[in-house]
Amino acid sequence: MTTAGPKPFQFYADDRALEDLRERLARTVWPDEVAANAWQYGPPVSYMQSFVDHWLNRFDWREQERRINSFPNFVADIGGNRIHFIHQVGKGLNPVPLVITHGWPGSFVEMLKIIPMLTDPVAHGGKAEDAFTVIAPSIPGYGFSSRPEKRGMNFFAVADLWAELMGMLGYERFGVQGGDWGSWISAVTGLRHPDRVVGVHLNYLSARFRPDLRESDRPLSAAENAYLVKAAQWAEAEAAYFAIQATKPLTVAYALSDSPVGLAAWYVEKFRSWTDNRGEPDDAVTKDEMITDIMLYWLTGTAHSAMRFYSEARERPFHLAAGQKVEPPTGVVKLPAEIPMPPREWVERAFNVVHWTELPRGGHFAAWEVPELLAEDVRAFFRPLRRPAA
Repeated sequence: MTTAGPKPFQFYADDRALEDLRERLARTVWPDEVAANAWQYGPPVSYMQSFVDHWLNRFDWREQERRINSFPNFVADIGGNRIHFIHQVGKGLNPVPLVITHGWPGSFVEMLKIIPMLTDPVAHGGKAEDAFTVIAPSIPGYGFSSRPEKRGMNFFAVADLWAELMGMLGYERFGVQGGDWGSWISAVTGLRHPDRVVGVHLNYLSARFRPDLRESDRPLSAAENAYLVKAAQWAEAEAAYFAIQATKPLTVAYALSDSPVGLAAWYVEKFRSWTDNRGEPDDAVTKDEMITDIMLYWLTGTAHSAMRFYSEARERPFHLAAGQKVEPPTGVVKLPAEIPMPPREWVERAFNVVHWTELPRGGHFAAWEVPELLAEDVRAFFRPLRRPAA
């Protein structure tokens, strides 16, 4: 296994790949549909046709490519894994190194709006002493990071990669922030490297974040039991994607790797059902933003390798032993349109919760939907955890 220091990185899509994509979009074979409530069975054909029309006639990949490349992108080889990351140095007093991690079906492009808010707070209504140096890596198998060829690239392995990456960059102590799989990776980083993680900030939490109960532990509260009912109802109605990606990701990967519209529909449905919108995903995330994310997966051929992370999570699930906790101080943001999240008393069984915020709007993709609100909460959480400037 090799390890090599970071090198500057930029991405330029091949013209032939873009032309092939246009040809595939133009000859899409559309499915039939029955009369039903909009989005009841997935993205309506009329919506996807308008989405593809925008993709073909108004979306400009080269413009989005320039935006991505305007950030300081790097790649590093860690243990045989090529890790892509943005490394934006903070403008301010004693900036805190902060690793922010995304999840499926998002990517590091979710973070492009919030990175400047965190690294240059003065330019975005904040104070210089709230600056962060942001490291936004791509999970192995996602986008510009390499695709794992062997099993075992789960959130435990990624947490260790993040700790090694931060050491490579010269940051012995750092904060972590994440939603979706990023919340799992951030939590496990705090669990496995508590001496290095100054704080854990999460904008999503799963029901699995709870240790085994002991006889001496208090029984589940009414709010915790109500949450279990709500989570079970959500799983019954919405979690088919999880079952597929956790058990047979390769089966659906043939379709998603061959059809850009198939890939888009698989993602767009989540952009709609997991965001704070008025009926369509565009209310929360623009078509250009959605297409940029989808293009990242298409152009790098990572639809399957990203889904496979669900299989890894199933094969080695997150588990806390009775009485075990994630030790570093933890801050949690709860958003009104988020996938069901446990109440605070549940989270306190597993984390050292010192900060809890319920935001007035936003959903699963907080850094996309409400970056200004999320950035302010990250600043507030880390404020008392900062070391004085030397």
